[in-house]
Amino acid sequence: MSGTATESKLLALAQEVLASQPFSVLLGAELLRFGECGAELRIPIRAELKQQHGFVHGGVISYAADNALTYAGASALGPAVVTAEFKINYLRPATGDFILARATVIHAGASQAVCRCEVFASSGGRQSLCATAQGTIARISRPSES
Repeated sequence: MSGTATESKLLALAQEVLASQPFSVLLGAELLRFGECGAELRIPIRAELKQQHGFVHGGVISYAADNALTYAGASALGPAVVTAEFKINYLRPATGDFILARATVIHAGASQAVCRCEVFASSGGRQSLCATAQGTIARISRPSES
């Protein structure tokens, strides 16, 4: 199987995982890229995702960063992973058409990956950095592996 076909298959599997998460479906999250130690997640901005000042709620931005970090970690560690910790810095309010979280692996070991994420707000084709995050993604063992 070619690299492109493998990447497409991995993306399709990762998209199935996202579609199986009710909260991700509620937010309208879409996984645009997955593989080669990185991931890109998109969330359309709609009224229900805003706070009282008209900006995207910080919880939505945090969700986008957390999930993108976890997918990036999974690209290095495999599918059985969870977020062990993460930190986010909100840089400016997010407004526009959608937010886009791009995460990459900084370092991956046998059981953990440290990942970095930038979250952009996109409006009319222009992207503005609205948050940056870093997290540790940990491999978990399944009950049958214990």
